Amino acid sequence: MRQLWLCTLLLPSLALAEVYRWTDANGRVHFGETPQAGAVQVEVKPQVIQRDAATVEREARTERFFAARREEQQQAAAVNRQEQAKQAQDCQRLRDSQAQLGQGGTFYKDDGNGGRSYYSDEEIDAARRRLSAQVAERCR
Repeated sequence: MRQLWLCTLLLPSLALAEVYRWTDANGRVHFGETPQAGAVQVEVKPQVIQRDAATVEREARTERFFAARREEQQQAAAVNRQEQAKQAQDCQRLRDSQAQLGQGGTFYKDDGNGGRSYYSDEEIDAARRRLSAQVAERCR
């Protein structure tokens, strides 16, 4: 963060830097930021590049491409987040069922006539194995 502030403070001074031009004893022309004997200050203007219509259109097309790409990535990320949330919810449900079976007790299902059909020990063990396999497969 300090570096950003430092750059922000220095940019105006760099834009206002003075450039000097002088010729040495051998006739060679030099440029520098510190004035020398016989140096003349030179005004440096930023170069303005004019772009033709084809370049402007190409830049606009490139920007549209990248904007569409960003939108696709955002949509894919949203779908991925939804899938992860659903998977986490499913894993929690499986773990809750596994914990409930681990507590022991008697388990039953309604037989449709208002009665109960109790699970045997073998059925409970099979359910535990099935839930353990599902947790191992789906919950990483």
